[in-house]
Amino acid sequence: MYDHFLPFMINRRWKRVYGHRIDWKHPKDINEKMQWLVCFGDTSKWPICADKYRVREYLKEKGLESLAVKLYGVWDNADDIDYDSLPEKFVLKCNHDSGTCIIVDKRTSFNREEINQTLNKALSVQFGYINGEVYYNKIQPCIIAEEFLESKDTSFSSSLVDYKVWCFDGKPFCIWACHSRTKEGTYVNVYDLNWTAHPEYSVFTDHYRDGKGVVPKPKSFEQMMTAASILSEGFPEVRVDFYDVDGRLYFGELTFMTLFGQIDFYTESFLTVLGNHCKLPFE
Repeated sequence: MYDHFLPFMINRRWKRVYGHRIDWKHPKDINEKMQWLVCFGDTSKWPICADKYRVREYLKEKGLESLAVKLYGVWDNADDIDYDSLPEKFVLKCNHDSGTCIIVDKRTSFNREEINQTLNKALSVQFGYINGEVYYNKIQPCIIAEEFLESKDTSFSSSLVDYKVWCFDGKPFCIWACHSRTKEGTYVNVYDLNWTAHPEYSVFTDHYRDGKGVVPKPKSFEQMMTAASILSEGFPEVRVDFYDVDGRLYFGELTFMTLFGQIDFYTESFLTVLGNHCKLPFE
């Protein structure tokens, strides 16, 4: 079974990418520690927290259900979606993977059959086997329709800003803000808790571009940090994502293995800094 040999499989891939194996007894940077956690840590809550539908149960448990984006419907098969009953603009996504997200705007032409085929194909994929994030395989796949969020303020970003808060056992450490996102790329910067941008922490590429520190501190910042603290408590590391829509805070998702534990958009020194904040049970 793949799950049983997960450390072996990860180490084989790790050596292919980095030229060496992970020292499981002494993992150092955040990438190595994410791999340790998925193999040997307590991942019992990861499936429900990573489930884009059932995470609403976790939000309710923590008293933060008001931060959830409005839900329009849930289906086990895309062919059952009643498009006519849905609003003018909405988002369709699968709950068990990453990237299957379709924006539907009825004011423009859209192909229902093509969308349904894409969604149903995604439902059949065991996403956890693709990059070793096996906890995804414990999620019962479904399709959800949610409200499409958009801000009135487009002065610094052509899309909604995604505030990704790095947290370590209930303590927010920094925010990775992504804006002006397109299929080709996104503009990014790391901000500390005083909202100072740190471009020196990033490795900018054609996809992850220098955001020049233009994102203003979100109006809901204090509420965001409080929510991030509550939702991350008990997890050695987790990224808690939010949106601020004209001052109103919305929960995005919980991510336990950013870029499946092979982050390449941070410098080696910053990856080590993040790793130092992630305390494993034996440390």
